[in-house]
Amino acid sequence: MSLFSRNQKNDQVTQEDIIKALSTVQDPDLHRDLVSLGMIKDIKINDGKVSFTVELTTPACPLKEKIKTDCHEAVAKIPGVSRIDIHMAANVKTHGGIPEKEEIPGVKNILAISSGKGGVGKSTVAVNLALSLIKLGAKVGLMDADAYGPNIPQMLGVKGQPETDGKQIYPPQAYGMRVMSVGLVATGDQPVIWRGPMLHSLVNQFLRQVAWEELDYLVVDMPPGTGDAQLSLTQLAPLAGAVLVTTPQEVAQSDVRRAIMMFKKVNVPILGVVENMSYFICPDNGKQYDIFGSGGGEKLAKQYKTVLLGKIPINPRIATGGDAGIPIVVAEPDSPITKEFENIAAAVAQQISIANISGQPLPVLQ
Repeated sequence: MSLFSRNQKNDQVTQEDIIKALSTVQDPDLHRDLVSLGMIKDIKINDGKVSFTVELTTPACPLKEKIKTDCHEAVAKIPGVSRIDIHMAANVKTHGGIPEKEEIPGVKNILAISSGKGGVGKSTVAVNLALSLIKLGAKVGLMDADAYGPNIPQMLGVKGQPETDGKQIYPPQAYGMRVMSVGLVATGDQPVIWRGPMLHSLVNQFLRQVAWEELDYLVVDMPPGTGDAQLSLTQLAPLAGAVLVTTPQEVAQSDVRRAIMMFKKVNVPILGVVENMSYFICPDNGKQYDIFGSGGGEKLAKQYKTVLLGKIPINPRIATGGDAGIPIVVAEPDSPITKEFENIAAAVAQQISIANISGQPLPVLQ
């Protein structure tokens, strides 16, 4: 049935009425109405009872409830409407990328989690951000490209080598998320010496030979620094953007600045900064202590005209959860720390969606 066709029963309320009402509701990010954006689906009318679907561009939309409320209020103004049922759905758009870079089959958006140095909790942020996207309704995979310190398997409690049929590698799953890591292939405590061509081949294999299936987001945990793995990823795949992880202290910020400039040179948008180990709340007196200083994340975001996505505190439960293979967003789903990770995930998904549906790529730092 055409979206604009009249109800065959000639009810007082028509589909044209619904469309007209919903055309006044704007997406707060895109500043266009939901009808012209193609977000209104499956309108049904029966004796004044109206139902329809709002198809968002990401299930992690932080403004989901506002959009739903605005739609309800708009339709409720139509004479003859006695009941309104709104179903909120999502269809994540594919990142357009750069024409000369081949897309990864089934993967709509690739997101790099990076830092300029080790020890800032980058892998912890990658794991909990990826799991937060899943909690918000997205299909997510996690690729551990940190060949020098592949900690993701331990942090997710994943063991055993992945299966393969000689053509594809079938990654194990943890908490509803497909996971691939060097740590699943090169097990044990012996170091693996990776040279540039080997790293390039590894990244390419993880991108194109792993059966990721259909993913809204592939989160890639990068090695520290600005070396071969980072360059290989930017050469091999169209990245939707990068999230930079820092601590408040100046030495960490200096290294993150180098990472930001590296992504600038390869035309990868910076989605924002996460300040990890931001502060400590003493359980004895409830006071906040800025152990590594304060304001580092804000300073970086302001300097490079990006956003501070969130602040993650120092909390022993984050570390113990990672050691035990039960990340904090799983172990404590209602905690303030989990909520902060969810806010970060929603903000990242929001930026990617705006770029994808508008057809305008996110700006690269100048």
